[in-house]
Amino acid sequence: MLRQSLALLSIFTVACYGQTKVPVYVYYESLCPDSAKFVNEQLYPVAKAFKANLELHLVPFGKSSYETQGSDVIFKCHHGENECYGNKVHACAIQHIQGNSFQPNISREDLTLEYVNCLMARAQLKDGQFPTKICADEVKIEQWQTIQECANSTEGSTLLKQHGDATYKLQKPLASVPTIAFKQTYDGELQKLSLNSFRQALCKNLSPQPIQCLDSPGSASAISSSIGAIVSVVAVLAALMF
Repeated sequence: MLRQSLALLSIFTVACYGQTKVPVYVYYESLCPDSAKFVNEQLYPVAKAFKANLELHLVPFGKSSYETQGSDVIFKCHHGENECYGNKVHACAIQHIQGNSFQPNISREDLTLEYVNCLMARAQLKDGQFPTKICADEVKIEQWQTIQECANSTEGSTLLKQHGDATYKLQKPLASVPTIAFKQTYDGELQKLSLNSFRQALCKNLSPQPIQCLDSPGSASAISSSIGAIVSVVAVLAALMF
């Protein structure tokens, strides 16, 4: 009964105040086991469930570094040269993936998340080639050749450097990988919470909380704190109607 009441309250709150969308920046590495674990087990399922509430920014660079030599950019990556290539694949995918005409209900952002989730899972298999095409076929990405050409060109280096600059803007170097920053601001407590329960961390940053947050610890008190405001809205609506 309490859950049903809270669900109705949550729906009414969203109806009155509208959906909130919080920007989340995920700083990660293409061959990092901890990054793969977070993307596959936390980020991917939560991002799909909270699509209307999450503005996701993927930043594939991690603890890498770079230096410029003339027009060239030389990268040194946390897990070796193969990771530098993998990071470029991710950067190029984020840049070039477009929605498919035969999947009109799947957005560019949806496809990018599906592709990155596949890349992170398959790259951990360490079976030789980076799974650029395998994942493109699996997720039905039309632009895999563009992504591959980008990763093998100066464009890939330019895009990865941009992700490096974005990473340095947050921390140089990152304290840990992956790093999750809400509203592009690092918070140690939210970082720990995100790694343990990204769902709970996201819900903590949403106000009003959507119905998907009802299973998260502390959700009842968070929603209940809005009751006073909701009652006021109801009173105003009632006055206007009668």
